[in-house]
Amino acid sequence: MQRILSFLIGLAITFSINAQKPKTYTSSNIYEAVQKLNFLGTALYIAAHPDDENTRLISYLSNEVKARTAYLSLTRGDGGQNLIGPELRELLGVLRTEELLAARNIDGGQQFFSRANDFGFSKHPEETLEIWNKKEVLADVVWVIRNFKPDVIINRFDHRTPGTTHGHHTSSAMLSFEAFDMAGNPNEYPEQLKYTATWQPERLFFNTSWWFYGSPENFEKANKTKLLHVDIGTYYPTLGMSNNEIASIARSQHLSQGFGGISSRGSEQEYLEYLKGSFPNDENNIFSGINTTWGRVKGGEAIAEILLDVQNHFNFKNPSEHVPQLVKAYQLINNLEDEYWRKVKLEEIKKIIKACSGLFLEATVNQASAVPGETIDVRASTINRSDIEMKLKSIKTTPTNETNNYNKTLANNQETSSGIAVTIPQNGPYTAPYWLKEEGTLGMYKAPQELRGKPETPRLVKAYFNIDIGGVEIPFEEDIVYKYSKPDKGEIYQPFQILPPVTASVANKVAIFSNNESKQISVTITAGKDNISGPLHLKHNGGWNVSPESINFNIANKGDTKTIHFKITPPDNEDEETMTPVIKVNGKDYNKALVTIAYDHIPTQSVLLPDSFKVVRLNIKKVGENIAYIAGAGDAVPESLRQIGYNVTVIQPENINSAYLKNFDAVVVGIRAYNIHESLKFKQPILLDYVKNGGNLVVQYNTAGRGGLNIDNLAPYLLELSRDRVTDENAEVTFNAPSNALLNTPNKITQNDFNGWVQERGLYFPDKWGKEFTSVLSMHDKGESKKDGSLLIAPYGKGYYIYTGLSFFRELPAGVPGAYKIFANMLSVGKTAKNDANYIKG
Repeated sequence: MQRILSFLIGLAITFSINAQKPKTYTSSNIYEAVQKLNFLGTALYIAAHPDDENTRLISYLSNEVKARTAYLSLTRGDGGQNLIGPELRELLGVLRTEELLAARNIDGGQQFFSRANDFGFSKHPEETLEIWNKKEVLADVVWVIRNFKPDVIINRFDHRTPGTTHGHHTSSAMLSFEAFDMAGNPNEYPEQLKYTATWQPERLFFNTSWWFYGSPENFEKANKTKLLHVDIGTYYPTLGMSNNEIASIARSQHLSQGFGGISSRGSEQEYLEYLKGSFPNDENNIFSGINTTWGRVKGGEAIAEILLDVQNHFNFKNPSEHVPQLVKAYQLINNLEDEYWRKVKLEEIKKIIKACSGLFLEATVNQASAVPGETIDVRASTINRSDIEMKLKSIKTTPTNETNNYNKTLANNQETSSGIAVTIPQNGPYTAPYWLKEEGTLGMYKAPQELRGKPETPRLVKAYFNIDIGGVEIPFEEDIVYKYSKPDKGEIYQPFQILPPVTASVANKVAIFSNNESKQISVTITAGKDNISGPLHLKHNGGWNVSPESINFNIANKGDTKTIHFKITPPDNEDEETMTPVIKVNGKDYNKALVTIAYDHIPTQSVLLPDSFKVVRLNIKKVGENIAYIAGAGDAVPESLRQIGYNVTVIQPENINSAYLKNFDAVVVGIRAYNIHESLKFKQPILLDYVKNGGNLVVQYNTAGRGGLNIDNLAPYLLELSRDRVTDENAEVTFNAPSNALLNTPNKITQNDFNGWVQERGLYFPDKWGKEFTSVLSMHDKGESKKDGSLLIAPYGKGYYIYTGLSFFRELPAGVPGAYKIFANMLSVGKTAKNDANYIKG
């Protein structure tokens, strides 16, 4: 699989701005890129989230049609769950951004985003657009259209069906439909025209299918006069793969969503419903009637004559034969009046010239990061792996823009290596996702106009190699990257980062105080440079006692850490406070935490976030001590339970046995555990026997849809999951069984315990259950019927089975007091003096 991925990453000549291992290109890859160079057409696919995009169609447009193709995802998927690690919210958005870029590197597309924040599931676009701020998100869609200049726009969802699917989905289509006309109107968002120009797309489509018609039978009978269709299962002989194989591997990059899957092959139809603009003459060609040749730009005919000759007589054995022609075409493209196509095609042809000649350019450092003001040593390597006459004229490095002149002939396959000193500006920006640098709102991130739409923050430190090829000087841009090796992985490339001289982190972002006893809170300081020292204190508003007020530290070596301990004493009454570690170095305050996101399928990411943590004084009672937790999909509930004094043992399904479970007062099943652990179904009889013999089993939400539940007997009685959810975190909660133990012991639950919830009440509630279950709570979103399946309890034998769709995996890490009390009651049920069946039923 890894060999296939490495091959596919290069196949479309798509060049990520990520610092990764240098890409290699076969003659077939280069030939495909030349074909794309001769196509002057652009398509933009628009939807709401990472994973919404149709990789089959994106790959088809990029690799078969040869169109410049991009996906605009309005959000970065910040509100979802994570199946591969602990990252949630902003960090999950960073991870999913990189997964989208990895997918685009395979299917050949580009990637854009708006500033919209994925705040969680929304049932209606009216709610979505209110939280997002419709005017601002619409501005971002217009901005991307004006900059990318698509001839064709394709919506993933139907703008005419509000309330029938995720509100974000319908909103993406509604915004696209509206932006189609606005992008060409200079009176709409005129402030953007300081940086770009208006653009009117030619036509707009909706990427429909039988699913939107309810069934294949309904779709078969539907009027198709406005439908275009294309076979996206086409096979590419030069690549040895079909389009849908490429698309499947691209989609499998969404690993945090569990989308790793089997490739598909063979003929497959995609349907596009015409919405507005000009109607194409050819129902199999969405670009029909649009000039996509070099004739579309003034002066393009001479370019076409050269490049079509290269395409028609391409030398697969020795592509360098075409370099003189390509250089001549480069000069002509460089003189085009059309600024947009000049810029686009210059970048394309430079990469083809580089690939044809085997020109290797690299700028590396032997350290992963530096701090502002630091000087780094860059090793610049240049190799001409062809017989083409070349000279290395100069290398310019940013951000200082210093130029080193060489004027050195590049002999065939002989490395030219140069050492360059680059000083990071003292007041330069840190490497960080640009949309996280300022605090946004529930629905929107903040970003300067020039960065809006971009997938990542542009790298500050770069090298520009000025190469003379046949008397023509061509600049090639390369990110400066960190290169190292590991015995078990070999050569590794990693993005080079500019980071603060010191960062601080607190392991637990919430500290729960269940009584008035003091707790030790540890702050870990990491040095970003040698010889760092200063005082550290915890900034807070008062009411809590922090001792000592300040602690001095000294760290000798970059990368080393020191852990500082503070004693925090809570007030007597329930209270909440936010505290922030602040380090003062040379008169400047530093209060950021450095979070590293490292997975094999994406480049390593460094994220700087405010290192605030929440302290909560909570009057909470509990019964029982030892909890077994069956790990689910990326939830932090075990640590949250430890905060209130439970001894939590995280166990894997293969370790479950009857004798072992006898050691625990309760067993908790993590979120989506039945979805991700297929082996758990074989352990279900043991879990149910544990309940029957007097145990307490708490099962958190699972899904019965995509991915499958992997089990038939989720509960000892009838229990069917649905897609019911309550997305309003402030939705009114009714106590269906007010005297039930879950609402009374050992903690009395009141309406106040549902205040301060985040993102949602709960999700994937059951909608059918046996008479043995008691429905404890009822809730619903505005305009909907009541949902009674959020918290269900049933006695089974001597013990109790509890199923809950309440979003404890969000509420506990957020420090919501009421969520802790309810969870403690679930773990304690049946262990108090008043444990008769009527009390459990309420």
